[in-house]
Amino acid sequence: MKSQPEKKQTLLTGFKPTGNLHIGNYFGVMKPFLDIYEDYNSFFMVADYHAIITLHKSGELRQNILNLVRDFMAAGLDPEKVVIFRQSENQDHTELAWILNCVVTVPFLMQSHAYKDSVAKGAEANAGLFTYPILQAADIALYNTDIVPVGEDQRQHLEYAREAVRKFSSSFGDWVLKEPKEKIIKSVGVVLGTDGKKMSKSYGNTIPLFATTAEIEKAVMSIVTDSDGDHPKNVFNIHCLIKDEKELRPIYDKHKGHYGELKKILITDLDNFISPFRNRRVAITDKQIMDALATGLIQAKEVSKSTLGKVRRAIGVNL
Repeated sequence: MKSQPEKKQTLLTGFKPTGNLHIGNYFGVMKPFLDIYEDYNSFFMVADYHAIITLHKSGELRQNILNLVRDFMAAGLDPEKVVIFRQSENQDHTELAWILNCVVTVPFLMQSHAYKDSVAKGAEANAGLFTYPILQAADIALYNTDIVPVGEDQRQHLEYAREAVRKFSSSFGDWVLKEPKEKIIKSVGVVLGTDGKKMSKSYGNTIPLFATTAEIEKAVMSIVTDSDGDHPKNVFNIHCLIKDEKELRPIYDKHKGHYGELKKILITDLDNFISPFRNRRVAITDKQIMDALATGLIQAKEVSKSTLGKVRRAIGVNL
């Protein structure tokens, strides 16, 4: 008798549609997820309600939502192998978030590093930013999530989700919501930009993930050529993202001191790396995106409706 195949664990991840992506986003966040999602029963959530904590331009948000899905599909996300859906289209998220808000305390939320860091950097201390961890906990708990891929610096986010589930369970029973576990994703670490600082839109030091050849050339030629001996460090650091260091060392040794030549080589290599993404992205239609979101929403609601039904019975609002 053949043994039954092992049931896949459920993995959920969410991405905020807050702007155009760059190669730092790809290597730091996208690629680590794309490398593993097929091994799980995966949910990919467009976290558009999380986005409005800071983004208050409706037209920009609408376009960002389409762009985020298009970008991930162009980078390799297959709608046939993952449930893609928008957070805002499934009101089970906000209902469970309200319920979880009623079992956690203000002092508990005040411990959030992300909240304190954001306010320290000038973010508006709105209630959405303050209660962000609880909406995130609801996002995760709704889908009986086993695994959430996070970076090392995001451990606390998932601990908040676990603690919210524990507080709910202590009041209403541990048969309702599942405590998720983190999967620490290995990335390339901090991806450095054209000026040697962390690659970030706010610093204006990015290389767009879907850049044209002209945009790549402009970005590379703007790289600050801070040298380490005869090697331009910033050029080399970016080059190492797309080619093995052992392969690059002889090239950089051969062109010692010829920074312009090394930049030309980087432009060619970046264009070869980006062009398949760029070509796939152009071919993806809005209809394909909307179809993927519509199908995904049906699949997501199937699971979340069941979970929320148990929650409502547990708290006593189902008569």
